[in-house]
Amino acid sequence: LLAILLIVMIFSSSMAVIGSDDDLADVPADGSIVEVAQSQLGNRGGRPYWSWYGFADHVDWCACFVSWCADRCGYIEKNIFPKFSYCQDGANWFIQKQQWYRKSIRPKPGMIIFFDWDGNGVADHVGIVKSCKDNMVRTIEGNSGDMCKENLYAVGNEMIMGYGMVEV
Repeated sequence: LLAILLIVMIFSSSMAVIGSDDDLADVPADGSIVEVAQSQLGNRGGRPYWSWYGFADHVDWCACFVSWCADRCGYIEKNIFPKFSYCQDGANWFIQKQQWYRKSIRPKPGMIIFFDWDGNGVADHVGIVKSCKDNMVRTIEGNSGDMCKENLYAVGNEMIMGYGMVEV
């Protein structure tokens, strides 16, 4: 009996980490995009985000995650945020709206951080700025090692492409 209980507990805890489309009870109803993103830390595989976007199978899901968080805040419905699954589309939207900031700024919580990993001028990855302190930017990113997690970068890091500002 103890072995069965232990197996059930291990299975249950792994399901909580992986997450599902129905397991969104902890998402703040009208919180900030940082609060919504923070509520998703530990999700593996990104199913709630890429399936919400409309994909039937696993895809690179960092942009789906950021868009999903924005949607939970009502930003997409209010037309103050794009729904995007391709990182460069999101960057282009912020550039077009003149809500784009260079990588050398000290970003504010809730800004959208875009990365150019290979230096070709095209956004490869995207996340949400959680904080900026002591010239270090703390982010919450989806699809970072196929999970939602926090990361830390120096202000002006060469891989940062720039920031989009959500005008709430």
